[in-house]
Amino acid sequence: MMHTTVGWHVELEFMEDDQHTRAVALVRLPDGSEVRAHGRASRHRVDANQPRVGEEIAGARALNELAMQLLTKAHEEIDAASGRTSHPIHV
Repeated sequence: MMHTTVGWHVELEFMEDDQHTRAVALVRLPDGSEVRAHGRASRHRVDANQPRVGEEIAGARALNELAMQLLTKAHEEIDAASGRTSHPIHV
């Protein structure tokens, strides 16, 4: 039996200032389509300035949104191929 290996590369980019971190997550799929998602984090004024923590939170939120968009895309493709409404895909 032959197996095909497929790889996805996910890119994360961060924009930060003293109080806010924004993240953009992008995945390019083998069919040439792209899915992009955003995440945000805010630092409370009494918290220490820890940019890495803001990146982790904003990045996780962007990746979570990316996952939900991929699940929606998969649902739509299942429905289009089958001609019916598919069962929910649970995370």
